[in-house]
Amino acid sequence: MVFSVSTYSFAKLMWSGKMTQKDCIAKAKEIGFDAIEIESLRHDDSISDEEYALELKKEAERVGIKISNFTFGADLLNGCDGDTKKEVERIKHMIDLAEILGVDSVRHDCTAGYPKDKRGYTGFDDVLDILADACREITEYAETKGIKTMIENHGCFSQDSDRVEKLVNRVAHKNFGLLVDMGNFLCADENPATAVGRVAPYAFYAHAKDFHVKSPMGQNPGKGFFQSRNGTLLRGAIIGHGDVPVKHCLSALKLAGFDGTLAIEFEGMEDPIEGITIGLENLKRYVSELG
Repeated sequence: MVFSVSTYSFAKLMWSGKMTQKDCIAKAKEIGFDAIEIESLRHDDSISDEEYALELKKEAERVGIKISNFTFGADLLNGCDGDTKKEVERIKHMIDLAEILGVDSVRHDCTAGYPKDKRGYTGFDDVLDILADACREITEYAETKGIKTMIENHGCFSQDSDRVEKLVNRVAHKNFGLLVDMGNFLCADENPATAVGRVAPYAFYAHAKDFHVKSPMGQNPGKGFFQSRNGTLLRGAIIGHGDVPVKHCLSALKLAGFDGTLAIEFEGMEDPIEGITIGLENLKRYVSELG
């Protein structure tokens, strides 16, 4: 198992100016990760995306850590002003940047669904072919560069395990799979262990994530929580401190034969360095206990 961490885990430190995305690379190595996942390209206008991607690659080489994956936002229904073809071309350009980074896998978002005022009588199944055709074109392009592509259970509309399973089977391409995020299923009000068990056979990559979970019928916990689709209250947690059955999810992945990269995506209120460090210690212990 390769242990990685998403640069998104350091978001609080980056937004405050205490760290840059490049700093995250050395810090990940220092904490003890095998690899780092780059979430978007976060730089100022003094440098191009291409130049910055090369800088990140060189920094990873300097500290001796692998860049395990490149993740970025996309919306195949609403991106580029609702022009799916243009959004596909934009994502292909991001694949070009992934090639500069030197990664062998990319996660692009699928869609958050149509805005409420435009949705009408349109559910996931009604747009499945549009999404599948776009994902297939993207992965066929990425395959020429030796890069696998994935969508994640992310964005509410594309978050349920049965929906992402339908999509990967409709795309039906060996280069296309899933980034399985064990915590994100709670946003769609699914049991994480059950959902991971459903989609584990399609996993190219996995996110370890934990959440504190509270019913909206109890006392209001206040700042820091957000609501799932049905109103359940969620707050990011250190791996092992929350209510996601992390070890059970790891067992489901193992049962399906997954032995790829497992990346921490920390969203907690705690100090990110401490939260990430404790999370890695717990995650390694859970994996070792499964044998």
